[in-house]
Amino acid sequence: MSIIASPALRVRLRIVLIAGLIFLYAPIVLVVLFSFNGSTSTTVWSGFSLHWYSELFNNSDVLHAARLSVEIAALSATGAMIIGTLVGLILSRFGRFKGRTLLAIMATAPLVMPEIVLAVSLLLLFVGMENLTGWPRHRGVTTIVLAHITYTAAFVTIVVQGRLAGLDRSFEEAAADLGARPIVAFFLVTVPLIAPGIAAGWLLGFSISLDDVVITQFTSGPGSTTLPLLIFSLVRRGVKPDINAIATLFVLAAGILTLGIGLLQRRRSLQQGAD
Repeated sequence: MSIIASPALRVRLRIVLIAGLIFLYAPIVLVVLFSFNGSTSTTVWSGFSLHWYSELFNNSDVLHAARLSVEIAALSATGAMIIGTLVGLILSRFGRFKGRTLLAIMATAPLVMPEIVLAVSLLLLFVGMENLTGWPRHRGVTTIVLAHITYTAAFVTIVVQGRLAGLDRSFEEAAADLGARPIVAFFLVTVPLIAPGIAAGWLLGFSISLDDVVITQFTSGPGSTTLPLLIFSLVRRGVKPDINAIATLFVLAAGILTLGIGLLQRRRSLQQGAD
C-alpha cells in the first residue's frame, strides 16, 4: 500500500489544500464583497450598495487612466508579439550561428533581471537618447510603450520558442518540397501552427503591461498616468471602497479572459480528438 493511499494522509492533504486555497483567495473575496459596501469604511459592513461603482464610472480620471492603460497594453503586447515571435523563430529554426548564445541571453535577460534595474536602465537610455537626438521628447506614452515592449518581448519569446520546439517540422519540409519559398511557407504553414503560442504570448504581454507599476513609474511623464499608477497614488492616501470596485472589475475581466481561453482550449482539444 502506498503512502498516498493512506486515508489519514489524504484527509491531511485535503485540509492543507483547502487552507491554502482559502489563504490565496480569501483576500480577493473580501475585496469583491466590500466593493458593494454602502459605507466608506473598508472593514465595517453597512449594507449592499452599488454607490462606489456609480462613482467609479463617473470619475473622469479613472476612466482616462483605464483607457490609456488598455491602449498602452495593446500596443506593447503587439510590438512584443512581433519581436518575440521573430526572436523565437531565429533561435528555434536557424540552428547554430555566430552570436546565437548572445542573442538568447539578451532575449531572456529581462526575465531574470530585477524590474527596478530594467526601469532605471530604460530611464537613463531615454534621457541619453533625448540629449543626443532630441527623441523621444520627454517621458510619456511612447517611452512607456517602448519600455513595456522591451520587458514583455522576453515572455513572448519563451512561449513561441516552446511552441516551435514541439512543432513537427515535416509540415514545413513538405511545403518546401512542394515549391513554397521560405517566406510563403512561414506565413502559410508555420504561423497557423504556432498561432496558439503567439496568441498566448500576446495575452501574457497584455496582462503584464496592463498592471505594471515599477517600469511605468520610471518611464511615464505628465499626462500619461496609467490605472496602476493612479491606484497606487490613491492607496497611499488610504484604501477606499472605490479601490475595491476597481479591483473587482479587474478580477471580473481576468475571470472572463481565463474562462474564454479555457473554452477555446477545450474546443480545440475536442476538434483534435474528433480528427
